[in-house]
Amino acid sequence: MPTILVTGASRGIGLGLVDRLAARGDRVLACARDPATPALAELTARHAGRVSAHRLDVGDDASVAALAAALDGQPLDVLINNAGLRGPRRQSALDMDFDGFAQTLAVNTLAPLRVAQALLPNLRAGERPRIVTVSSIMGQLSTAPPGDVAYRASKAAVNKVMQGLAAELRPSGIIVVVVHPGWVRTDMGGAGAALTVEQSTRGLVAVIDGLTMAQTGGFFDHDGKSLEW
Repeated sequence: MPTILVTGASRGIGLGLVDRLAARGDRVLACARDPATPALAELTARHAGRVSAHRLDVGDDASVAALAAALDGQPLDVLINNAGLRGPRRQSALDMDFDGFAQTLAVNTLAPLRVAQALLPNLRAGERPRIVTVSSIMGQLSTAPPGDVAYRASKAAVNKVMQGLAAELRPSGIIVVVVHPGWVRTDMGGAGAALTVEQSTRGLVAVIDGLTMAQTGGFFDHDGKSLEW
């Protein structure tokens, strides 16, 4: 039974991943700033013995360190860095909320690396360890639409960070990839999005299950297709 840790697990894609993984029998460590939110509490009760809820603010060093201490000695097979922000209301290149931009970078770019570093001992003890960071095609440098600069920049940056992490962890046999979940009907994606949470998470789980070392450092769509940077 694999042990999988999911950040940002109290809603949206993160909550959907927890539900899907636990339903098939995996052990899931569901991490959220407020692990007592009703939706996550319901999943924890429904999947008793398979889901455990943990408090984690990925943007806070002390919170990440506390989680790592609590999990000391616990083997971890997969880390899914899912927690993220859409960014400030004003994020045009001509009208930027710079404090909001900095917060977006802190959560979307720096936090996945912080969490990965903190949990490396757990991953080294796991079976076929994988680090999967939820990114977005909005961070692709191969396209240049206007707007959402803070969000786009944070996702482009985390892609590069994870490329570097993949290269450094290759000798250790730890697979590192970034994934695009699709345009999903969540609070962030909106009601008009193309995919349901169920459709997105079904694809993401299949991608995660099938990962090999040959794919480390890659960027993949929810359907497994390799994406341009």
